[in-house]
Amino acid sequence: MKNSYLEQYKQQQLRRCQLKQLGMLQEIDRICRKHNIGYWLDGGTLLGAVRHGGFIPWDDDIDIAMREEDLQRFVEVAPQELPDTLFLQSRETEPGYPSPVAKVRDKNSFYVEPSDDMAADYQKGLFIDIFPMINYPTVSRHFAKKVLLGISKSYSILHHSHYYSLRATAELFWFGGKYLFYKGIWDIVSALRPKTTYLSNILINNGYGIMHRQDSVFPLSTIIFEGKTFMAPANPDAYLSDLYRNYMELPPEEKRIVHSIFIQPELLTEEKD
Repeated sequence: MKNSYLEQYKQQQLRRCQLKQLGMLQEIDRICRKHNIGYWLDGGTLLGAVRHGGFIPWDDDIDIAMREEDLQRFVEVAPQELPDTLFLQSRETEPGYPSPVAKVRDKNSFYVEPSDDMAADYQKGLFIDIFPMINYPTVSRHFAKKVLLGISKSYSILHHSHYYSLRATAELFWFGGKYLFYKGIWDIVSALRPKTTYLSNILINNGYGIMHRQDSVFPLSTIIFEGKTFMAPANPDAYLSDLYRNYMELPPEEKRIVHSIFIQPELLTEEKD
């Protein structure tokens, strides 16, 4: 049963959450421009920029993307460039962090996602997702969708928490074999086909088999988001069509929901003299 008080509370906090995330995005943009690191607005953030001129009214996070090699450069410089309130979160910087996607987190806030493990000791503040993009072989979208679904689903099940049981052991062998099978097919195709036409998210994070033409992303352009200028794909229309098809159509009202479980945009406030 939904708690109406909690839902109202999240709605009250949503705009404060968005504005704080906007400030975080400006910091990332500053660092990337300073060090000539390419990035672009992705997912719901790019959709919000095109369809709403800013945040989707019910959205509570920000998505950006970088080529994998640019992300590595960002990982190297960000710890020295980010203000003390922000933290670059990855499996390398915080071993208990379960996701393969790097985030910039705000430490002076609290944000609970449906997938969060509340018993695990990793930072759970407001965040910006940074999706690593890699080149894909030239294959059909049908083939990519089938193989990538097998890879991502198997990986997800293998990396979920398991209790010791006969079923868990069977899943380990079944989905472990499935992952190796699909990953092997992808590796063979990648070795035989050119990788100059498409790019997309890392394999374990692309269950829908999305592929973007590289010429729809590069050269990067700019876009206005909440009155500020940020980097964007060269052709946002093609990019968003890959992700959402008819992206200008609003979802039904029952799906216009805040996805977080809980949001607290500010933990401590500075005391004024």
